[in-house]
Amino acid sequence: MEQPVLSDKTQYPTEEVIFSHIGKAKTLWQAFFKFLHTEHADFAEEWRYYSDGKSWLMKVTKKAKTIFWLSVIKDTFRITCYFTDKAEPAINGSSLSNKLKDQFKNGKRFGKIRGLTIIFQDKNDIEDAKVLLTIKLSLH
Repeated sequence: MEQPVLSDKTQYPTEEVIFSHIGKAKTLWQAFFKFLHTEHADFAEEWRYYSDGKSWLMKVTKKAKTIFWLSVIKDTFRITCYFTDKAEPAINGSSLSNKLKDQFKNGKRFGKIRGLTIIFQDKNDIEDAKVLLTIKLSLH
């Protein structure tokens, strides 16, 4: 998996810093966050530097529940949602691509959870992210 690029602990990830790393994916970033701020105004976003991964990650929460983690990678960004096995029927029955369904089915387990990661490359990834967030919110 691609390494995050926000590895300087002293450089807070402002939009200017982020856009310098993601290049053309800036339009996807703006569209994704416009959707988030419009449809999920109750989500809280927090950037934090994590020493174990040596990078900045954005944690997005709703009250005390983590909805997803976001990391900036070379030329784009990705989000990861973590689910327990009880999410499998919802994921398999959703409009997510078979590639994402397979990623979940065959994903590495971390205790009782598995991650599902979307790397933003085109507008379809925003649609997948919307579906993923709907599934995540339906399980809490």
